[in-house]
Amino acid sequence: MTDENKPPHPMSRRFRGFLPVVVDVETAGFNPERDALLEVAAVILTMDDDGWLRRTETHVQQIDPFEGANLEQSALDFTGIDPWNPEREAVPEREGLSEIFNPIRKAVKNHDCKRAVLVGHNASFDHNFIFAAALRSDIRRNPFHPFSTFDTATLAGLAYGHTVLAQACKLAGIPFSNKEAHSAAYDAEKTADLFCGIVNRWKQLGGFPPPLIPEKTG
Repeated sequence: MTDENKPPHPMSRRFRGFLPVVVDVETAGFNPERDALLEVAAVILTMDDDGWLRRTETHVQQIDPFEGANLEQSALDFTGIDPWNPEREAVPEREGLSEIFNPIRKAVKNHDCKRAVLVGHNASFDHNFIFAAALRSDIRRNPFHPFSTFDTATLAGLAYGHTVLAQACKLAGIPFSNKEAHSAAYDAEKTADLFCGIVNRWKQLGGFPPPLIPEKTG
């Protein structure tokens, strides 16, 4: 079968043509304009021919604080990140985000999607930091939708009655270690498992594809 005759990837028909990519960031505060972005992880999702969602690649970058960035000590104590530790092998924001964005753009193309949509636990936080850093770095080919996101805190509140990631994972039967939490890669992968579980459960229950509603006649 030639590429011209190849059917579109099933992912292209699921989320309005967007590819869900799970992102978690670790930062030195809560203000994306002022506080440093320190770590980014992105988990790319895929879908099989039967419509089941699962995670694939995880991409991680350690990020150097941008010039003039604020570093809240309470945030550093919470994450356990030492921004100046040479073993972090951190890179400037522009380089780090480019290394994250390149495989995402490739995955968008391979899944026949229009662009990526950010999935996160309290997604607006991650989205705001990613877009602020991309703007500072003058990165113009940001693969993510500029305002749409999927928030697993909201979805978990609906599906499991809990919005905290650790508790929602436990209720979903997903192992969660508090010792490993607050690593961007670990949190992103757990968030990805939670999102996939909710989406797949909705399909299993018959919620997707939605049942056809008969047209009214007469």
